[in-house]
Amino acid sequence: MKIDWLKPLLGHQGPFATLHLDATPSEQAAERDVEGRWNSARKDLAQQGTPDAVLDAMGEVVLRPTRVPGPHGRVVIADDTGVLVDRVVNNPPAGTTCSWAPVPAMLQAALAADESVELLKVIVDRQGADFVRVGPDGKVHSTFQAPHDEIEKTGSTRVKRARIESRAEDSWERNAEAIAAETERHVADTRPELVLVTGDKRVVSQVRAALAPPTAEKVVEVSGGGRGAGVHEGAFAERVGEALDSYRERRRERVLAELRQELGRESNAVMSVDDVVSVLARGQVKELVLAEEYGTGNAPMNGRKLWIGPDPMHIAASRSELEAIGVTERLEELPVSVALVRAAVGQDAGLTFAPEGSVELMDGVAATLRWRDEGTPTEALASMSGDDRRLH
Repeated sequence: MKIDWLKPLLGHQGPFATLHLDATPSEQAAERDVEGRWNSARKDLAQQGTPDAVLDAMGEVVLRPTRVPGPHGRVVIADDTGVLVDRVVNNPPAGTTCSWAPVPAMLQAALAADESVELLKVIVDRQGADFVRVGPDGKVHSTFQAPHDEIEKTGSTRVKRARIESRAEDSWERNAEAIAAETERHVADTRPELVLVTGDKRVVSQVRAALAPPTAEKVVEVSGGGRGAGVHEGAFAERVGEALDSYRERRRERVLAELRQELGRESNAVMSVDDVVSVLARGQVKELVLAEEYGTGNAPMNGRKLWIGPDPMHIAASRSELEAIGVTERLEELPVSVALVRAAVGQDAGLTFAPEGSVELMDGVAATLRWRDEGTPTEALASMSGDDRRLH
C-alpha cells in the first residue's frame, strides 16, 4: 500500500488532531448526518484541548462534500498550521474516533486507508467513454467522445449495406483505439492502482486489445456497467466490490509472498523491531510489514518506544545511538509503530498489514528491502549465535 499521502506530516512538531469519521451522506447513513457527527467529534476534541483555530480548519474540510456515493469514511489530520491530511477511505468506522496528541494517529489512518484502492473506471460504448477517477479526494468525472461517428449498420441495398457495415466496423475499431489511447493518457496523468473497464462487451474487448502493456496490466473487466439507461446499479456495484476485494487480496499477497521468499533465502528481507529499525535508518526498506494487531493496540511491541530525530531516517532504539551519529537536537521518543511508519513514509516505502496466520513475524514486524550489503542484518547470523529469542 502506498503511504506517500502521509508525507505532509513530516517536519511538523505537533501536537496533532486526528479524526476518523463516517462520511456517508446523510440519506444513506443509519445515524445522524456528517455535520452532526462532526459536531460531536468537535466537542470531544475541544475537551481534549484542541485549539479553536485547528477545529475551525478541520470543520471547513470535514463539511466539504466528498461526492462519493454509498458508505465511506474520512481521515483528517491537522495541527496549528492547518489540515495536513484529508483522506477518503472505503469503509466507514463503526464509531467516530478522534485525538489531540503529541503524535498523529498515523497507524490507524494507514490501517483505514488499507481498504482503499485508487481506481480508474472506464465505461465504454461505440461512441466514446466515461472516465471516473476514484481516489482519496473523492471522484472526478470526465467524458470522451470518440472521433468516428459512422457506427450504425444500416442500408437499403445489399451493396450499400455491405459498404456501410464495413465503414461501421472500421469506425468501431478506430473508436476503440482512440478510447484506449485516452485511457492510457488518464493512467499516465492520475496513476491509478487499478483500471476497471465495463460497458459494451465488444468495445471492451477491442479497447483491451489496443492497450499497451503498462496499462493493460492494471486492467480488470467487470460486466454489467454501461453509459446509458438500463444498468442494474445494485448488481454492478456488487461486482465492482468483488473486483476490489480481489485486488486488495492480491496486492497484500504479492508483498507477503515476496517477504516469505526473501526470508527463506535469507536475502532481501529482515524481521524484528531491531533489524527493521536498522534498515530503516539506512534507507533500505521497500515495504514495511506490520501485524494487523498493531492497528488494534494489541501487538506485542505496542508498549515499546523508539527514538527519532528531525530527519525521517533518524530512528534508533535509544537516544544515545542518535547522539553517537551527531543528532543532538529535536530528539523525541515515540511509540514503536508510529516511529516505524514515520521512517517508512520518509523513504517512500510501502506499508502492508499482515493478517494473523498469513506470515510468521518476530515482534509483529518485518520489511522487504530494495538492496542489501554487508551491513544489512542477517537472520542467518542469529541461527548460528544461539540467540533463542531470534529463533523463537
